Amino acid sequence: MLSAATRHLKTHSLASRACVSTWSNVPQGPPDAILGITEAFKKDTDPRKMNLGVGAYRDDNGKPYVLSSVRKAEQEIINSGADKEYAGIMGLADFTAAAGRLAYGEDSAVIKENRLAITQSISGTGALRIGAAFLNGFYPKAKNILVPNPTWGNHIPIMQHAGLTLDKYTYFDKSNNGLNVDGMLEDLYKAPKNTIVLLHACAHNPTGVDPQPEQWKEISKVMKEREHFAFFDMAYQGFASGDCDKDAFALRQFIKDGHSVVLAQSFAKNMGLYGERVGSFSVVCEDKEERARVESQLKIIIRPMYSNPPIHGARLASTILNTPALNKEWLGEVKVMADRIITMRDRLRSHLENDFGSKKKWSHITDQIGMFCYSGMTPEQVDRIRSEWHVYLTRDGRISMAGISSDNVKYLAEAIHSVTKE
Repeated sequence: MLSAATRHLKTHSLASRACVSTWSNVPQGPPDAILGITEAFKKDTDPRKMNLGVGAYRDDNGKPYVLSSVRKAEQEIINSGADKEYAGIMGLADFTAAAGRLAYGEDSAVIKENRLAITQSISGTGALRIGAAFLNGFYPKAKNILVPNPTWGNHIPIMQHAGLTLDKYTYFDKSNNGLNVDGMLEDLYKAPKNTIVLLHACAHNPTGVDPQPEQWKEISKVMKEREHFAFFDMAYQGFASGDCDKDAFALRQFIKDGHSVVLAQSFAKNMGLYGERVGSFSVVCEDKEERARVESQLKIIIRPMYSNPPIHGARLASTILNTPALNKEWLGEVKVMADRIITMRDRLRSHLENDFGSKKKWSHITDQIGMFCYSGMTPEQVDRIRSEWHVYLTRDGRISMAGISSDNVKYLAEAIHSVTKE
C-alpha cells in the first residue's frame, strides 16, 4: 500500500498538471504597428507631438470630423422611426444599388443591363475577405493573386487566410518616390496567364502613388493580353482628387476595355463612417442569369461568416446617396476634405524647400495623392524624428497627411529637414 505521504504527492502532481491552461501553448503574436504608434503617442507628454500613423481624416484643428451630410442623414433616420430588424444576407438593397452606381457610373452598361452582383459588406476589409473567398471557391484558373509591392498590410493576410497563393508585382520606385510603371508592366506580362491581380483604384495605400490615365490604359492592355483578372480595391473614391468620377477612372476604363472585374468598395474614408463599417463587394457578370447564380454563392459565403451586415451605417450611406440635396452636400464635403490634404501637401513641400532650404527633392509630396505620403525617410530617420521631434509614423516613412494641420505643418517640415539633411 502507498503511504499517506506518497498518496499526497501523487494527488498534488495530478492537480498541478490539471491546472496547466489549455492555451499555454499559444504564442504571443506581434503587436500591430499602427496601434503601437498610437500607444506611444498617447504616452508622450510633449505638447508638440504629432501622430501621423493613423489613417483617419482630421480637420484643421486635428479633431475627428463628422460630415454635416452624415449628421442630417442620421437625423432623418431617427425621425423616420426605422426599426432594428435584421437586414437580408446581402444587406440593404437601396444602399448596394446606389453604391454600384457611384462606383461604375450612372450610365454604365453593367448597371443599365442589371448584371452587377453586389452585396453589402463590413467595410472594405469585409469586402476583400468576401471577394477572396469567392475567387478561391469559383475562379476557374489557378488561385494565384498578385498584389503591389508595397500594399496595404492587411491585403496579405486577407488573401492568404482565404486560401489564395500570393506574390507581389513591382510598383513603387524608391529612387524617385514614384511609380515604377515599366517594372509593373514587365511583372504583369511575365506572370502566368489568368493570374488574379489586385489593383488600388485610386490613392494607393501606403505610397500615395497612382498611375496616370494613360498608364492605366497600358496596364489594362497588358492585363487583357495576358488574360489576367482584375480585383479592384477602392477605399478612397472622391477622397483622392475630390472628384468621385475622376477617382473611378481606372475601374471604368477596365470595364470599357472589356474586363470582367470584382470590386471591394469602402465608405469609411469618403463619408467618415470609420466605425460604422460600411462597404460593398461586387462582381461584374455576363448577364442577369449569371448575376443570380453569383449572388446565390455570395449568400452562401456570407451566411456562416457573419449572417448579415449591420444596418445603421448602410442606412446613412443610402440616405446620402439617394437624397439629391444630401448627395450634393456630401460631394462638396468630400472635395473639402481632399482639398485640405492637397493644401497640406503644397505647404509641407513649400516649407521644406523655401523656409528650410532643403537640397533634397520633395516633388513627390505633391505628386502623390490621397491620405498617405511615402516620404522617403529611412527607418533610422523615422526613429530620430520620433525621439527628437515627437513625430510618430510607421518606420517605412509613411505619413498620414490627414494628421497635418495649418498649426503644425511648418514644425513637421523643420523636423523632416532636421533628420534628412546631409
